[in-house]
Amino acid sequence: MLTPGSSHAELRERFRWDLPASLNMAAQACDLPAEEDPGGVAIVEMSRGGREEITRARLREIADGLAHALAARGVAAGDRVGVLRGQGALCAAAHIAIWKIGAVSMPLFKLFKRSALDSRIGDSGVRIVVAEPETADLLDGLAEVFVPDGADLPQRVFDASPTGPETPGVLIYTSGTTGGPKGVLHGHRVLSGHLPGVELSHDFLGRDGDCIWTPADWAWIGGLFDVLMPGLVLRVPVIASRMRKFDPAECAKLVRAAGVRNTFLPPTALRMLKAADTAVAGLRSVASGGEPLGAEMLDWGRSAFGLEINEFYGQTECNMIVSGCAALFPARPGFMGRAVPGHDVAVIGPDGQPVEGEGDIAVRRGSASMMLEYWNRPEETAAKFRGDWMVTGDRGVLEGGDARFVGREDDVISSAGYRIGPAEIEDCLLSHPAVATVGVVGKPDPMRTEIVKAYVVAKEGYAPGEELARTLSEHVRERLAGHCHPREVAFLDALPMTVTGKVIRKELKAMAAQEGAG
Repeated sequence: MLTPGSSHAELRERFRWDLPASLNMAAQACDLPAEEDPGGVAIVEMSRGGREEITRARLREIADGLAHALAARGVAAGDRVGVLRGQGALCAAAHIAIWKIGAVSMPLFKLFKRSALDSRIGDSGVRIVVAEPETADLLDGLAEVFVPDGADLPQRVFDASPTGPETPGVLIYTSGTTGGPKGVLHGHRVLSGHLPGVELSHDFLGRDGDCIWTPADWAWIGGLFDVLMPGLVLRVPVIASRMRKFDPAECAKLVRAAGVRNTFLPPTALRMLKAADTAVAGLRSVASGGEPLGAEMLDWGRSAFGLEINEFYGQTECNMIVSGCAALFPARPGFMGRAVPGHDVAVIGPDGQPVEGEGDIAVRRGSASMMLEYWNRPEETAAKFRGDWMVTGDRGVLEGGDARFVGREDDVISSAGYRIGPAEIEDCLLSHPAVATVGVVGKPDPMRTEIVKAYVVAKEGYAPGEELARTLSEHVRERLAGHCHPREVAFLDALPMTVTGKVIRKELKAMAAQEGAG
């Protein structure tokens, strides 16, 4: 664990990855905590039926039983095994059991339709899927299905296989914001790689009384490795709640009922809380990542939560590499935070060398949360690296150690010679009371190359139309710069979103391109 009293510079200076030759995430997240404190609470399942606490010893019993059951079904080291379950002890235990065998777990999202499951299962060569009764039918003909019952599992210890940091342990598919989903293969070091960033983003997670929850599904890297598994390693009780659709009032109710002190709330959830004017009391830390929040959301967070929201940054290929930490340094509006100890982050140019000003955000080889490879895509794996640096595909700037996100490399708008990042404009538009959510893209234009176009979902009570469009465009012109204001504003009932709640700008760009061609 990081030392809370140290400065950020001191933490980075003395931090070293000290990964043992023998490393298995099942031992980290389950076996060792159970041995040290068997009666400690690992997971709390919240449902309409009440509250059920699963101790660390009980979680290990479930995981051991699942490991025996999977091994009896022929699962062996290196096999890919899907997990298609919602938040709950059996979901956590399934991943742990797979790692115990030395197999590779592959989280699958319960809201995936048949084609999404088919593409991922087919690409990965999944051998068997640990499912729930209500998800089993979706898998018919795609893979062998195992629906476990915790009460009927073997009650024998299953010792974790002798894996190492580089042994493949988890295969997570990207959400596909910039192309088709790709399988990202991680070794058993990936959990260790997440810990420093998770600790920082929660102002040193692991303090007395901490209890963590996220509405993000555990099928994504944000739920699985930003909350669930680090919580287990750090001995912080993890709340499991099957909130099928995020609801601001239910969120506030759950925080009170479960005693949540720490939460990872994706930007979409924060925007929904803000739109509903919902304050949430009792929290010690709020972390958010996936999209920049901007000054407007940070200001709202201070009044709604009574604290500073800590932003963090990363991606499935190398997560938790930049983070804010209000306990160490003040947040700067428009900036994501500073490089997390153990991760060397830079802005580089085409030659792979660090540059002043805007460039490609990159992280140096050696980060423990860095992927091993794209599954069966050696050419795309090689293209992800530029010398010693893994390029994120995002554009950014480093100023005084603080990282500012400009936009996806293919999202940056080129207009009349200006390079314009959409995030700042989106933040500005969100500060207008009429805007519930917004996506900004470049629309092809013969005179300016591109113009700024905003797709807006208006709040209830505001009439979409030309007058509101002019008002919103002027709102940006007055607050940012003339070249940044949207020359066109279109109103939608909803924005295209990934299942993780990110705006799919490529779909908005396709709409804008079609409009431009027409």
